[in-house]
Amino acid sequence: MMKYDMAQYTSPAQMREQVEKMNALGVRLTGSLPHKQFIESLKQQLRDMGLRVYSDPHYFNRWEAKRASIVLHGADGTENVPVSSAFPYSGETPPEGVTGELVLLKSKRIGFLEARGKIAVAKVGNLNQIPSKVAFDERRSQPEDLHLPKNYSGPVATSFVNFPFLANAKAAGVKAVICIWQGLPDALVQGQYLPFIMDYQGIPALWVNETVGRRVIEAAEAGKRATFTLEADWERNCESETFYCMLDGDNPDEAVIINTHTDGTNCIEENGPIALIALIRALKDKPLHRRHIFVFTTGHFRLPDFRDNLGGGVQATSRWLADHQDLWNGKRGHIRAVAGVSVEHLGCLDWQPDGAAYGPPGDIAPEMVYTGNRMMDDIYYTALEGRERVRTLTLRGHNFLHFGEGQPLFNVHIPEIALVTAPDSLCVISESHEMEKFDEKLMFDQTQTFMNCLTMLDDLPREAIGPCERYSLLNLL
Repeated sequence: MMKYDMAQYTSPAQMREQVEKMNALGVRLTGSLPHKQFIESLKQQLRDMGLRVYSDPHYFNRWEAKRASIVLHGADGTENVPVSSAFPYSGETPPEGVTGELVLLKSKRIGFLEARGKIAVAKVGNLNQIPSKVAFDERRSQPEDLHLPKNYSGPVATSFVNFPFLANAKAAGVKAVICIWQGLPDALVQGQYLPFIMDYQGIPALWVNETVGRRVIEAAEAGKRATFTLEADWERNCESETFYCMLDGDNPDEAVIINTHTDGTNCIEENGPIALIALIRALKDKPLHRRHIFVFTTGHFRLPDFRDNLGGGVQATSRWLADHQDLWNGKRGHIRAVAGVSVEHLGCLDWQPDGAAYGPPGDIAPEMVYTGNRMMDDIYYTALEGRERVRTLTLRGHNFLHFGEGQPLFNVHIPEIALVTAPDSLCVISESHEMEKFDEKLMFDQTQTFMNCLTMLDDLPREAIGPCERYSLLNLL
């Protein structure tokens, strides 16, 4: 089904080069200088192609950790214990930190009262008992025997579900909270920027791994004290930016929206813009039946400040949809978006926990792809034809859950094809930018797959694409 060969416009080596240039800017958390530089580089590439770039500035209060430490105090001296990561937008201490008795919580719901004026220690167990069917409704897969794990687990799910218990800690007058990952390999949890979906909590919190956590628990059980430090920088009214460009088509009344996000933590989290630039380069001089709108969204890692219920809520693209209803809702002479394509997290290798270890891949990571109706599902699988390496699962939004930046499209009833592969390394900040878990040939192949999807969609009338389905419900066991 290849209509346009992406090899004429990019290559795996060029994609890797672009990813490395992105990494060289630094970690691209929302509104940070590296994020702004990445956005400007993407906009310049569009301008160099002769395209008009439309910009939506946004403002929010940006928080970023700059120094974190935990020092245990005992009769025989002090001990510095390694911190895995800071809890984003949790809180901050003075430069000298806060010192207090360690209290091991018996319950994350009501146990904080015991830690008033002290430092709470909370065990955060790996979420591995909730069936995957609670969150996911599988349509089909290739190969056919590929399925999601029986139970939903991993650091992202664990951090999202276990909080917000920090609100309880703040209300109880706790000085700080040490969160201990449990049931996950130490190497896997190092540098996890989690959870990234919460408002500012007003109480400082740090993560430590399970090995370090044992020492912290022993210290708490012995009634020891600790000095806890989490310094952070605030930038009030920080500016960030969503931008977009458009390729015109013969039919001015219909559009396809292609979206991604520009902010994130490492080489696989926000490499979608690199794929979108390649797609734009390939399509910009081709005859198109519909307008193609390419949206580069900010705020994916600052969702409380960017999501908008008028545009489908939950994910950051909802703000763009709310602000530009004339480009998609089909009402009162507005353009109607007949389909959407969301591109995130390309080139992921399948690093998996194995007991206490966390090791390199034997395969590519399973591609999780939401498809908005059966026709979109058929289009996606047709677009895969000719690919050598395929491990893909297509999903339907289920129990009001739909992960990734395709969700706002689905929520406003635009049928979508949305890649949201979710390896455990997705939210890690590391010196390597997680390049050891990235495969540029896979990213190239996935970009070709999306080109195939776009060309097939453009050749289909709106009636053939069909309406977006709604969330499936229940099916919990």
